[in-house]
Amino acid sequence: MAEQTQATDERAVRRARRQALIDAGINPYPIKSEVTAHAAELEERYASLEAGQDTNDVYSLAGRIRALRNQGKVAFVVLEDCTGQMQLFCRINNLSEADWALLGQMDLGDIIGATGTIMRTRRGQLSLAPTSLTLLSKSLRPLPEKFHGLTDKEVRYRQRYVDLIMNPEVKDTFVRRSRIISAIRRFMEDEGYLEVETPILQETLGGANARPFTTHFNVLDQECYLRIATELHLKRCIVGGMERVFELGRQFRNEGMDLTHNPEFTSMEAYCAYSDLEGMKRLSERLFQACAAAVGKGEVIEYQGTQVDLRSPWRSATVAQIASECVGEQIDLDTPVERLRELCAANGIEWAEDWGAGKLVFELYDALGEKSIVNPTFVCDYPVEVSPLTKRKDDDPRLTDRFELIIAGHEYANAYSELNDPVDQEERFAVQVAAKAAGDDEAMEYDADFVRALEYGMPPAGGIGYGIDRMVMLLCDQASIRDVLLFPHMRPERREARPADDGRLQTGLTREQAHDLLVRYNEDPFHVAHGETLEGLMRHYASQLDPDNVEFWGQVGLLHDLDWEKWPDPVQHTVKAAELLAEAGANPALAHSIQTHNCDQNPELPKPEHIMEKWLYAVDELSGLIQASVKMRPSRSVMDFDVKSLKKKFKSKGFAAGCNRDIIRRGAELLDMELDELFASVIDAMKAIAPVGDIYAQPDEDATA
Repeated sequence: MAEQTQATDERAVRRARRQALIDAGINPYPIKSEVTAHAAELEERYASLEAGQDTNDVYSLAGRIRALRNQGKVAFVVLEDCTGQMQLFCRINNLSEADWALLGQMDLGDIIGATGTIMRTRRGQLSLAPTSLTLLSKSLRPLPEKFHGLTDKEVRYRQRYVDLIMNPEVKDTFVRRSRIISAIRRFMEDEGYLEVETPILQETLGGANARPFTTHFNVLDQECYLRIATELHLKRCIVGGMERVFELGRQFRNEGMDLTHNPEFTSMEAYCAYSDLEGMKRLSERLFQACAAAVGKGEVIEYQGTQVDLRSPWRSATVAQIASECVGEQIDLDTPVERLRELCAANGIEWAEDWGAGKLVFELYDALGEKSIVNPTFVCDYPVEVSPLTKRKDDDPRLTDRFELIIAGHEYANAYSELNDPVDQEERFAVQVAAKAAGDDEAMEYDADFVRALEYGMPPAGGIGYGIDRMVMLLCDQASIRDVLLFPHMRPERREARPADDGRLQTGLTREQAHDLLVRYNEDPFHVAHGETLEGLMRHYASQLDPDNVEFWGQVGLLHDLDWEKWPDPVQHTVKAAELLAEAGANPALAHSIQTHNCDQNPELPKPEHIMEKWLYAVDELSGLIQASVKMRPSRSVMDFDVKSLKKKFKSKGFAAGCNRDIIRRGAELLDMELDELFASVIDAMKAIAPVGDIYAQPDEDATA
């Protein structure tokens, strides 16, 4: 609150200075400016200029003031432009009286123009000695002194303009992104591909299985979609005789957001007539190598601490091969289903009775194999059960002619030998239409015009789609897609003031008293362990968000289910707890915070408002789901658990049905987090507090011997 007040006061001071300039006849936002050089080129041009040497070379620079130090008759200003920084060595004798006075009215963040001669100070600093100064834009908001950390991350994405000013490495990422995009276009054109543009606003949904964004075209009274893929229009181009086409652009999918997904994203799809998957493999190798070279990378790069070798040839391996490597024995579609089920169970992978060998082999690969891949690998021969719309292989119709490019545990491309049989395509569209009628929002629609196009004849072709944002993440060593999107999609900004605590909160109980209270009313060891888990998690988050009140947060977690074992009434849950806490002499604020996590069952209870109460609401159900999930794993420990595994359990409605998924979703919303962000945060927190909360982990034999 103090920082906000200080910033408001500073804005008031700057607005007053702005008005004073206007009153003095100075326009703080003039139209005209002059730039004849940039900082980086001057540094290079005058690299050999000796310390203490002056020149008569005059230049005009413009940029933002990043530092300002006035020493009487001399002032030093650090001016930053798009290429770097340059010191302005301002002397009272070199500037007019008006310009020297103007210098005294400037603030950090102001954008100015300076004209003068190049010199190098006696201390060796290349500088511009201004003979004139011009204010080009008065900054009314002070720049932050620090712009990093957990709390500021959302602000960085929302106010990317400040992020770019304060963090040069962020701007470097987007410069490299631009170079990668340019390199892709040059490479594809050199390979003989023609860049085309297909509609973004489409009347028929197709090209992928995804939920679309919908809109209404008023003139035609027509429901339309933002495209989810470019595939069907690009194939029309192949029908029309354009043998090699590609499109680089935005796609839109009305789905979730996580570290590798954003609702609008950049992809490139390419189609080559008379080619096949081998052609797409060679194209991919050369494309990634060209993009790496464009940003100054060698053939061996580092991504998130792991070395990735981009040198050709890249490995090709089947789904079954990689799954075999992970389970330690040879498996394929001829392996008995019973053995595949045993392997799934041994690795904590749920399976269904109706799954055949292909589905079981794929699940083993998906859960164990993909994340094990580091160097670029073309994963081929997907079972038809998991690729029902793909061409089958000629030599084994149980498999499909498809590959996914996996690097560092993530998918970067998906390629097919394209379906060109119009009758087959028509039948597959019919299946999709039936699925949509049955409630599948992601199913495609029947595209009669595309079938008509295929009836004219489409040559055999290889096709591939690349996730460009993920490619940029890889080549810029960024773990989150938000760090390679200038303006990632964000939740609406909340502008209401959040309550702040006045001093430290007191529970009225010692930690020992609180724990004695818990075990007095809970005889089941699991209930005690659950309370201790929540205590650990709440203390973990308090240490980051509210370090003065770690003890209060911890006891809220420890006692949140105090009354559940003896009084398991969903509506009255926490009501009896408040009575027990009052009898024990606890601060009523402790009961108030505990009761907020049951407001869904009892609307008379208070709702979560404080950040502590929101975290309690979010982690209660989720920690239970995590513990139920790790119980199924061979290690029975959270230490080797990950977000991907949790997402599978979360989507499986029959698994741990008592863990309310809607409450987990609302918890993420309360915290302004995406589900994947919350999943990752709580998993990391549970690892950080282990062994507390890791209640199913196998004991260390050495420690117990």
